[in-house]
Amino acid sequence: MTATGIVAEGGIPLINWWNLRWVALALAAMIAAIVAGNALFLNFVHVMSGVMWTGIDIFMGFVLGPVLRQADVPARRAIAVRLVPRMLFLMPTLAIVTGTAGYFLAKQLGFLDVAYPAHLWVDAALIIIAILTVQGLGILTPTNVLVCLELQKPQPDAERIRRLMRRYVHHTALQGAMQVAIIIVMAKFVTGL
Repeated sequence: MTATGIVAEGGIPLINWWNLRWVALALAAMIAAIVAGNALFLNFVHVMSGVMWTGIDIFMGFVLGPVLRQADVPARRAIAVRLVPRMLFLMPTLAIVTGTAGYFLAKQLGFLDVAYPAHLWVDAALIIIAILTVQGLGILTPTNVLVCLELQKPQPDAERIRRLMRRYVHHTALQGAMQVAIIIVMAKFVTGL
């Protein structure tokens, strides 16, 4: 353990706690947008965090994931011990900022008060964002941590990594489907309920 975080084999910092400053900055921007009551600022925070969250999810699932599955264990290990610790700060922050800013934007723009059946689109957005956030924070993030910790061992347990990655792949498929679904719902919001 060092002042900046937990150190992996070979002296590579596994978790750099200084990354929390970026988390704090993102949360501060979200809070400022909510408190300011400026729809443009709040919309910017919501859309930018949502684009980053969705874009990274899709890139990881459809580009980096297949590449890593075909790579040998040392290559996966080298990438994971550098990538996963950063993702542990980035992805939960984007999920929290996107959902929270989106909720307050919907409230400010009156979407939470629309009548049924149009309100079904609001319900769909809330359900999808809840699934994405719970799955991301409760399943994908812990799985990433477990894989990262296993990969940093001198002799990683390949079978355990396979089991964890099998579960991870199933959930990332659902995550990708939910990301597409939320884009469809947001397109409906933009074009009018």
